Amino acid sequence: MELLRYRYRVLRVLSNEGGFGRTYLAEDIDKLHELCVIKQLAPKADSSWALKKAIELFQQEAQRLQQLGEHGQIPTLIAYFEEKSYLYLVQQYIDGQNLLRELNSRRQAKASNSPYNEEDIRSLLLDLLPILKFIHERSVIHRDIKPQNIVRRQSDGKLILIDFGSSKQLTARVYSKTGTSIGSHGYSPIEQIRDGTAHPASDLFSLGATAFHLLTGISPFKLWSEHGYAWVGSWQNYLKAPVSNNFAKVLEKLLKKDIHQRYQSADEVLQDLHSKSPQLKPTSPSIFSTRDIKLQLGFTIVAGVLLLVLGQFWYKQFSFNALNPYNSQPNQALTEGQLDSMSSVMPNFYLAVTVRGYESSVISTAITPDGNTIASTNDRTVQLWSLATGQAISTLFGNNNRVNVIKISPSGQTLATGSEDSTIKLWNLGNGQEISTLTGHAASVKTLSISPDGKILASGSDDKTIKLWNLSTRELIRTINGHTQAVRAVTFSPDGKILASGSNDSSIKLWDTETGRLIHTFTSNSAKINSLAFSPNGRYLASGSDKTINIWNVETLKFARSLEGHTGEITALNFSPDGMILASSSTDKTIKIWNYITAKNIRTLAKHGDTVETFAFSKDGNILISGGADRTLRIWRRTKNN
Repeated sequence: MELLRYRYRVLRVLSNEGGFGRTYLAEDIDKLHELCVIKQLAPKADSSWALKKAIELFQQEAQRLQQLGEHGQIPTLIAYFEEKSYLYLVQQYIDGQNLLRELNSRRQAKASNSPYNEEDIRSLLLDLLPILKFIHERSVIHRDIKPQNIVRRQSDGKLILIDFGSSKQLTARVYSKTGTSIGSHGYSPIEQIRDGTAHPASDLFSLGATAFHLLTGISPFKLWSEHGYAWVGSWQNYLKAPVSNNFAKVLEKLLKKDIHQRYQSADEVLQDLHSKSPQLKPTSPSIFSTRDIKLQLGFTIVAGVLLLVLGQFWYKQFSFNALNPYNSQPNQALTEGQLDSMSSVMPNFYLAVTVRGYESSVISTAITPDGNTIASTNDRTVQLWSLATGQAISTLFGNNNRVNVIKISPSGQTLATGSEDSTIKLWNLGNGQEISTLTGHAASVKTLSISPDGKILASGSDDKTIKLWNLSTRELIRTINGHTQAVRAVTFSPDGKILASGSNDSSIKLWDTETGRLIHTFTSNSAKINSLAFSPNGRYLASGSDKTINIWNVETLKFARSLEGHTGEITALNFSPDGMILASSSTDKTIKIWNYITAKNIRTLAKHGDTVETFAFSKDGNILISGGADRTLRIWRRTKNN
């Protein structure tokens, strides 16, 4: 195998960072085949802001390692060089596993969600705090402390702080941008995520969040995605076992949301950790004897069994499906009272997370079928980030103009983008690489839809045409003409046999997917059709235009009803996966949830500061993501009591 710089032989891939590069395990033949780690940066486009930022962070990591490598618990920089248009960083190899893997290993061994006890965490803090003191005294802020970036060295059990790619000089102000998020959601404090500023106290918050994760087995990102920063005020509620008063006070102060109430230096934390000996926090005195508790437990078990039996009987007699018009058969007649009674059990959503830092309006969003990855537009790029960890995965760049729409295939393997530059690009979601560019439209591509079987891509354009593409061969199947103005919406029916299209010419057309033949035309009184959505059973088609949503019966090919309540233009429509609700977004800054059978507005979500351009449901219907002209992405979660 060819040697890098005539001395480093790559042995295997350690990790893949998508479109920017890889990390390898290698050996240094000039040092008796000593193992080392090589990071490779692979530039893809010189003009991309994301690329420039990646190069900056890469060079920054080399500088920090050179500056801090004298510490025995920070990897040493061995070399930094460029070869064949690639940048390489060579650093000391640490034989060991990071704390997240260690946590998972302990869980399996102990069959417990919280295998670390207070003494384990105290020991961890006493090992890590001197490292933070060392880097902070040299005016360096790590900015991404979490279990994955702390490795326990196998030879001596010492903890090693790794990954200084996000580190920053204390005197500099950091402006965070989507696509190169500085820090990790849940572990990073509010001033770092919201304002882009970092201080020694910011690293201390991240250390506290890391300690909390190991102590409870609960990911801070999961809590953050559900409750924002509210979880830090109730962190003790998640403890599986009591901790001493002294230790609780330390964690409490590490996790303060307000930076001014938090520890300001590692020395302050060390002082408090050493100030008092561990003493278990007193628990509330029990007013029951052991015998009483056993009796209570017995009664509880009996009651639980009775409730289970009665509940099963009740479910069989009064199944909710009987009230759900989506699950009813076409020949079943539902009374208005039955339909109206659905309103009290309609799902509701609360705002869990707001992601800021976008350079322009978020005009299209999507969630992978497995619910793990969110995709959102950001001017000419698409940002992918993990819903499980809160970290940016990669930024897809390559379009010459704004990305108008994104769609993810049913398999979750392919992402399609339609752009202002008249092209459609296909991307591999596994590695973030561009697969192909589809050309043929003569004007901006404004809408896309992928057939349920994942075989056909439909595109609508300002050139007044619809094109059907074979996703496997990337060849054009046919061009459909019929609209007299720009096509703004296309969507496949759930069985894939019908393609619906909406246009600025005020018409909605139904096409036979296999032949391209026109089946029917619905004529709307509005100026243009902005959005279309089929109900999951294919019975209804919803269309959005000015301030009105129209429901069309696809079986009878007749108008069914209108939903009115928005005060601005409709921008997007989606049925929930279970078919219970229809949701709509608007220029009036809201998302409305409808009982589309009774035409009642059940909920209104109003947190965006400007036009809500786009939203999407997760496959299970428990998450809704929305983006808007306020340059934010918002994540909504379904309330558990519905």
